[in-house]
Amino acid sequence: MTRSSDAFEISPVPPPGPDAVAPPLFRGIYGMPMFVTLSTSDLAASVDFWTRGLGFFELFGIPGRMVHLRRWAFQDVLLVAGEGNEIVPTSRVSFACVLGQIPEILAALREVGVDADSHDSPWNTRDIDVVTPENVRVTFTAAKVFDPDSAEGRNLRSVGIGTDNGHHD
Repeated sequence: MTRSSDAFEISPVPPPGPDAVAPPLFRGIYGMPMFVTLSTSDLAASVDFWTRGLGFFELFGIPGRMVHLRRWAFQDVLLVAGEGNEIVPTSRVSFACVLGQIPEILAALREVGVDADSHDSPWNTRDIDVVTPENVRVTFTAAKVFDPDSAEGRNLRSVGIGTDNGHHD
């Protein structure tokens, strides 16, 4: 027998109806189960569009490289600075995984003929990027153990994460 829970218990989306009230913007930190990553050649203009035009707010960013936007809980968008001259897929989506799954995912990709590798990000994750046959970039992203003395730890502290302020630990 399969055990399941009522997913509406964790969803920020209110029940539909004429009296439905939107939930407040969510500023807490959590492990994102899935999020959209968009490359942009003009990070400032994209942030302006998403914040002023679409109602997102800047949760944090790494200047000139990446901005993490959010609206409601589980509505996360990462804007990343353009990636040079590479041919960029039209869509990109990221899925959370754990570090122990990275070798399994790489092995599975090799089984289907994809020569992928993992790389570490400045925001303390180990990622696998792959382009699907549909020209969608899929990233599997695993959080690494936080080391406040590492380069990633210093990067994150510089934008307020991992500090003693109680908001982003």
